Amino acid sequence: MKRLFSALLGLLPSQCALCRAWPNAVLCSACLDQFAVAVPRCRRCALAVPPGQPICGGCLRDPPPLDECVAACDYEWPWSACVSRFKFAGEAGWATPLAAVLQRHPRATHLIDTADLVLPMPLSLERLRERGFNQSLELARRLAPGRCNPHVLLRPIHTPPQSGLSRADRLRNLRGAFAVAPDLADAVRGRRVLLIDDVMTTGASLSAAAQVLRQVGATQVTGLVLARTPPPGWT
Repeated sequence: MKRLFSALLGLLPSQCALCRAWPNAVLCSACLDQFAVAVPRCRRCALAVPPGQPICGGCLRDPPPLDECVAACDYEWPWSACVSRFKFAGEAGWATPLAAVLQRHPRATHLIDTADLVLPMPLSLERLRERGFNQSLELARRLAPGRCNPHVLLRPIHTPPQSGLSRADRLRNLRGAFAVAPDLADAVRGRRVLLIDDVMTTGASLSAAAQVLRQVGATQVTGLVLARTPPPGWT
């Protein structure tokens, strides 16, 4: 009932959650123009880079398993506050305006249209019971309703929280955490797969999922995320 009520609220006229203009959309066009501006990012890991530099130094030295990764914004205010309400406060109605933020990115439509299969990053059963819904699935359903399949990529192992861990520790923590449903492996083989997630911190989870998809024969794996966490000390 709470989830339904939250979704219905997203359809009603309201104040903009950022500037408080009334009446308006949950995220008004003026705030989107101000806060959802695409910036130059590494094509492989979505970290911000200087203009004209397509790949960051880290990805040149150690290329990730993602062929491309796009982030709509940095994980900082106001998006960190919006994601917190969406992800941890049970406000599933945020999926619609946040999916719209993703769709504003110049590369988003290309990634969605060229993917054969769109997969949300999965949650373990324990995490799903805790939150009540998978926020990545809610975004994926709005971005690609006809090609979103939540049953292909699974998370059979409930791992400890990743917060505070280095990328290397996160990767160790995620060993065996993802799997492709055995009866759906043929749906991945020879296909171009797009992964959808809300927040990318170090990229460890997306990398682990991409490796599993490649092991069963995906020809291309890309990522589309709402927010990318800047590295520590980033200014």
